[in-house]
Amino acid sequence: MSTNAESVALVGDETVGNVARSALFAALTGVLAYVSFQLPVSPVPYTLQVLGVFLAGVFLGPRWGAASMVLYVVAGAVGAPIFAYGASGVGTLLSQWGGYLWSYPFAAGLLGYVAHGRDGLTPTGDIPLSRLALGLTLATLVIYALGTLGYAIFGNVGLVAALLAAAVPFVPGEILKGVVAVLVARSDRLRAT
Repeated sequence: MSTNAESVALVGDETVGNVARSALFAALTGVLAYVSFQLPVSPVPYTLQVLGVFLAGVFLGPRWGAASMVLYVVAGAVGAPIFAYGASGVGTLLSQWGGYLWSYPFAAGLLGYVAHGRDGLTPTGDIPLSRLALGLTLATLVIYALGTLGYAIFGNVGLVAALLAAAVPFVPGEILKGVVAVLVARSDRLRAT
């Protein structure tokens, strides 16, 4: 009796590659979260996490950029110490800083959509600078909106006070992170093909 042992691919190579890249950008965001320090004008920590969000959106596009940040948030929620200062757990998602974390999948997805559209990935060096700038601006607004709202709710402060404490002090840093994201996207060595 002979058996046919042909291989059956349950998941395509492209999907496997996208999952691996999503995990890589989630891990990168976790590493960037360790660059955390307190600004004297705000109780919210300044971190480089948002740079990871930006890079995920630019390099992975809308679907996989958002998936990468969902993976990041879920990994931190279940105990991986990958949030600011090495924090983790569901409690962090329900803290004054939790709104920022909730915003990351939306921000990466929106940035990816503006940069690439929905039909596939444009090589990062070919994305018009105007689309990158618009995508980075909109992603930042999403992060600030949810971050400020979370800070207001869990900090029990008004929206104006939350905006002044949780968003305004970070504008110069976000501009710098956006510039870095554009430079990385334009790098000849890192261009997506």
